[in-house]
Amino acid sequence: MTTGLNSPSAYGLMSPGFGKAAGAYRSAAQVPVLPGSGGLADGVPPAGPSFLEMVEQTAKNTIETVRAGDRAAVAGLRGEMPVQQVVEATMAMETALNVTVSVRDKMVEAYQEILRMAV
Repeated sequence: MTTGLNSPSAYGLMSPGFGKAAGAYRSAAQVPVLPGSGGLADGVPPAGPSFLEMVEQTAKNTIETVRAGDRAAVAGLRGEMPVQQVVEATMAMETALNVTVSVRDKMVEAYQEILRMAV
């Protein structure tokens, strides 16, 4: 198991809350679709990847970007990489992390809003 900056859990991506949200999405995907709504019950395949697949792929890409930035920083300290490339990799890492944190915050906010809804 990886720890530190290379760990997906360091960014909240593999936290218990994220796992619960992914599980809830999987469960919701199994709910039958009403006829005429354009879902799988009508025999119409979904166009493109599912939301869960997009979130998983984005999380993997973000983790790889952070790892690349970390490797670039180490290479820069060793003098194996030009400063410009180190700065670019670090900025890409920072941007990816900021976007991921913003998306996580919005997902948590949406989940909390759903919990507040009257049933």
